Amino acid sequence: MIPYLIMLFVEGIPLFYMELAIGQKMRLGSIGAWSAISPYLGGLGIASVVTSLYLCLYYNVINAWSFWYLFHSFQAVLPWSDCPVNSNRTAYLEECEVATPTQYFFFRETLNISSSIDENGGVHMGQALCLLLAWLIVYLFIVKGVKSTGKVVYFTATFPYVVLIIYLIRGVTLHGALNGVKYMFTPKMEQLANPQTWINAATQIFFSLGLGFGSLIAFASYNHHNNNFENQAIAVSLINSGTSIFASIVTFSIYGFKATFNYESCLERMRLLLLNTFELAEDTVHIDNISLWITELNRTQPEQFTAIASRIETCSLEAELDTAVEGTGLAFIVYSEAIKDMPAAQLWAVLYFFMLLLLGMGSMLGNVTAIITPLRDFKVLARSLSNETLNGLVCLFCLLLGFGFTTRSGNYWFTMFNEYGATFSLLFIVLLEIVTVSYIYGLKRFEKDIEDMLGRRPNWYWKIMWVAVSPLLLISLFVFYILNYIQGGAPTYQAWDKDVGRSVVKEYPVYGQVFIALLLMSSHNIHRIGEQCCPTKTKSGNYADRKTGKATSNIYCPAEYAAEQSGSETNHLHIRYMSKSI
Repeated sequence: MIPYLIMLFVEGIPLFYMELAIGQKMRLGSIGAWSAISPYLGGLGIASVVTSLYLCLYYNVINAWSFWYLFHSFQAVLPWSDCPVNSNRTAYLEECEVATPTQYFFFRETLNISSSIDENGGVHMGQALCLLLAWLIVYLFIVKGVKSTGKVVYFTATFPYVVLIIYLIRGVTLHGALNGVKYMFTPKMEQLANPQTWINAATQIFFSLGLGFGSLIAFASYNHHNNNFENQAIAVSLINSGTSIFASIVTFSIYGFKATFNYESCLERMRLLLLNTFELAEDTVHIDNISLWITELNRTQPEQFTAIASRIETCSLEAELDTAVEGTGLAFIVYSEAIKDMPAAQLWAVLYFFMLLLLGMGSMLGNVTAIITPLRDFKVLARSLSNETLNGLVCLFCLLLGFGFTTRSGNYWFTMFNEYGATFSLLFIVLLEIVTVSYIYGLKRFEKDIEDMLGRRPNWYWKIMWVAVSPLLLISLFVFYILNYIQGGAPTYQAWDKDVGRSVVKEYPVYGQVFIALLLMSSHNIHRIGEQCCPTKTKSGNYADRKTGKATSNIYCPAEYAAEQSGSETNHLHIRYMSKSI
């Protein structure tokens, strides 16, 4: 919590402000905007587009999983509640018994995962169809460009709040919910000295606010020239973080219920073991004094105790809470396990996975827009392809590549993209952005641009963050990330072992390590882009070429064209980015 809040005020809000200002001033997508600042910086926009492309490729797979779970929630008994029986109907499947029903459903039924990245296998047809449905819906949402996207996001951004409130009311009434909330707000001071904690906090801020992807610049390019983006930057960032904390309370209340349930189940197993082994009165042993009885029986009856020593478990609520996972594990395994123990589990499952789907779709709208808007800055594409055609081609391209994630080894490639396709790239991109604006474009020049739009210059807080604090912190995180990567040795991944029912650590093969290196390098190549830019007009009504300063009628401004086509330049930025808050 502490690193997250610090990163919000020294990185998140200042960078959010800066990207909105750039997009609104230049009125272009990420490639055109950075090319307008300097013709040598077009590659920075390309890096943002490439990172957004990587995110689109694998992020919609999560939406496909959400569809899969949502469809399976409409059953009398949730399929992840119990283990399926074997073909002889004499016992449960061994893989499920050694794992848990929720793990089995995710790894076997949902992913049909292989034992390593080397085992490719075929495409999971169920997942492939869900991915096709996910991309079809994304296309329908963006088919008309910013006009249709804005309308969709009003729903995808606001409805999850309704579900979160319902879940909060239900969550805090669950037994043990308070244990999870206390765990969330209890700081672990030793973690503050771990650089990885700060890198994770920065990455969370970048993903949550959409920094470095180019989507903020793309959306801000549709704003009025005098739109008050400063108020938006502050309001959206604070709403974003407030929503994140609110969602975390809901999450940890449910996780506290699960951890307490597992802890008390462990104690009950130990209680029954002691009662069945030793001659004890049933009312003398209860969950509050299990530890005392184990110690006493070990001291007074060592021979009998030795016979059951291998069956004694260490029951710890703290240990249960410490096993919290994140990402897909939290969304599809931990939550599923908590939901199955709730009354009316099907209702809570439908609500949860529908909410997850809306959040994912809301994020995808921003991700795809971050790709499409810069592409439309190229006059050849803007004039030869309609919005519908260009949007469809982008979605089709991502769909075809995304089918690779639906193979048996697809989840390992998914993890590779998730861990190496964005984190390092975002640190690199936002560092270059802030250094470029502060020291290449020039802070005084940037201040004048802001004054031209807002009628006032930014105060001392923004200038100190842009010039000193944010760049120094980003450089430190960037160096720490590289050092951790080098010192960590060969990169590893979690491979599912069906024989032991858990994930085991394996090293990526040589080709996997080469692909990781390509991922890390692909979005860091800065190329010179000689593109004409059109953020301002001359007195004659024509646009001024930023390279020559001369008026010309040959420059095409896709941002203004899109606003004219939509029939309105109404700002949808605030509500659109509320969807990234959760």
